Amino acid sequence: MPVYQSKTGKWYISLMVRGKRYHRAVPEATSRKDAEKAETIIKAELLQGKYNLVEGIGEMPFMKLLEVYNEYAQTAKLSWKKEAGKINKLTEFFQGYKIGDISPSLIEKYRASRKNTPKKNSKPLSNATINREIAILSKMLSIAVKNGWLAINPCRCIKKLREDTKMERFLQREEEEKLLYFCTGTQEYMKPILVCALHTGMRRGEIFNLKWGNVNLQEGFITVTKTKSGKDRKIPISSTLKSYFEELIKKQVNEYVFPSPITGKPYNTIRKGFELLCKKAGIKNLRFHDLRHTAATRMVALGVELVIVQDILGHANITTTMRYAHPVPERKKMAIEALAKF
Repeated sequence: MPVYQSKTGKWYISLMVRGKRYHRAVPEATSRKDAEKAETIIKAELLQGKYNLVEGIGEMPFMKLLEVYNEYAQTAKLSWKKEAGKINKLTEFFQGYKIGDISPSLIEKYRASRKNTPKKNSKPLSNATINREIAILSKMLSIAVKNGWLAINPCRCIKKLREDTKMERFLQREEEEKLLYFCTGTQEYMKPILVCALHTGMRRGEIFNLKWGNVNLQEGFITVTKTKSGKDRKIPISSTLKSYFEELIKKQVNEYVFPSPITGKPYNTIRKGFELLCKKAGIKNLRFHDLRHTAATRMVALGVELVIVQDILGHANITTTMRYAHPVPERKKMAIEALAKF
C-alpha cells in the first residue's frame, strides 16, 4: 500500500521507483488526502532525481540505527553507560547487516555464538546476560519500527532464555559487625558508605552520587533524585546514619557526601575494596547490592508494611519488593512454632 497510517496516527508513503523501494513519514499530513498529495509530489521529484529519500523499509544499516539509539539512550536512560559492553557485542555481530536482514534465525545465531563465549573465569555466559543484550537489540529495532524504517520487530518472535533463580543473600548481624570492624586504615572511607546502604536501602549509584544538597539533617530525610524509576523519593535518616552524616559534614570538601579522596568526584565502583573487606571479615558470596536486599529483608522481618518498603526502595512494582523481601529463617521458625501452639 503506497499510503498508510500507523497505529500512532502518523502517515507514511511507500514508493517503488526504478525497481527501488523508498519509504518515509509525512509528518505534515493529517489525512489520507494530504499523504496522497505528498506521494504524488515526491514520486515526481524522485523520477527527476531531485528528492533524496531514506531508502526502503529495512534498508537502513545497523550502524546507522545504532547512532539513533545512542542519542535516545543518552537522554532517556540513566543506565546507558552500563550498556556499552553489551552494545559492543551486538555491534561486532550485526555491524555488516541492514536492519531488514535481522531475522529471528539471525538473532538465534547471535545467541548461540554468545552462549559459546566463555567469561573470564571460563564459565559459560549466563542466559541473563544474553537476555539483556537481546533486550537492547529489541529496543533498537522498536525505534526503527516506530519511525517507519522497519515493518516489524523480529525480536518479538524470540522467546527469552530461561534464567537461573537468583541466589538471594542478606547480611547476618554478626557479619555486619565484622564488616564494619574491618573498615580501618585505607578502607575506613567505606564504613559510612556501608552504613548508608544498610540504613536506607539505596542503590549503589544513588549513594555514590548523593549530594549534601539532598541531605536534610534538620528535618531528617534524604531526597533521592535521578532514580531508576525517574521519580524522586524521600528516605528518613536513622539516628545511626545521622551521626555518621554529622561527622562527614565536618570534613566536607565539595557537594558530594562520599567523594573519592583522589578525584573529589563520585566513585564509579568500590568493588575491589569491598571484596578485600569481605575477605578480611571472612564473609563469602556477598555483593554490595546485597546490602540493599539486607535493608529490605530487615524491614519486612520487623513487620514494616510492604507498601512502605516499596516506597523507600523506590520500586515501581510491589512484586519487585516482594522478591527482595524474603523472610529471614527466624521469622519462618516463629511461623511454624505458631502452628505448634495452635
